[in-house]
Amino acid sequence: MYRARETKRDLLREEIVNLLRSYSVRAQHVGQAFAQRNGLHHTDLQALIAVMHAEGHGDPLTPGRLGEELGLSSGATTAAIDRLERAGHLRRSRESSDRRVVHLRYGEPGMALARTFFGPLGQRTDQVMKDFTDDELATVQRFLAGMDDALQAHHDDVRG
Repeated sequence: MYRARETKRDLLREEIVNLLRSYSVRAQHVGQAFAQRNGLHHTDLQALIAVMHAEGHGDPLTPGRLGEELGLSSGATTAAIDRLERAGHLRRSRESSDRRVVHLRYGEPGMALARTFFGPLGQRTDQVMKDFTDDELATVQRFLAGMDDALQAHHDDVRG
């Protein structure tokens, strides 16, 4: 879309949106390659990402919360967890005094596969980040956190 008097900010905004779109598509392709290589369904990959994210933030998911996050029925959530547990990607853990509460944790065999597959990507991203100052990285972090929040808010709105 061309406008006659685009400002420098307009052009920069457009380029940022294009880069975010490209990054999103490429990240999906990498995720799909990991899933295909390891015999995972798309839903299984999404479940693994959700479990890893929650566990990384110190708030492990329960099966119910995983189902809510992925928009799955209880039965579909259980089926995904069962597949991932059989493959060693996830493990169920009872850590609460209430033994009925189950938390989902990343399984060590699955973690080893992820480290092997994604390790080179981590090295590449470290190479990119080393060229930025701490202040620049803090700005990028603030920007991406805001974009993530905006995307989550939109998802919440359209999900219903």
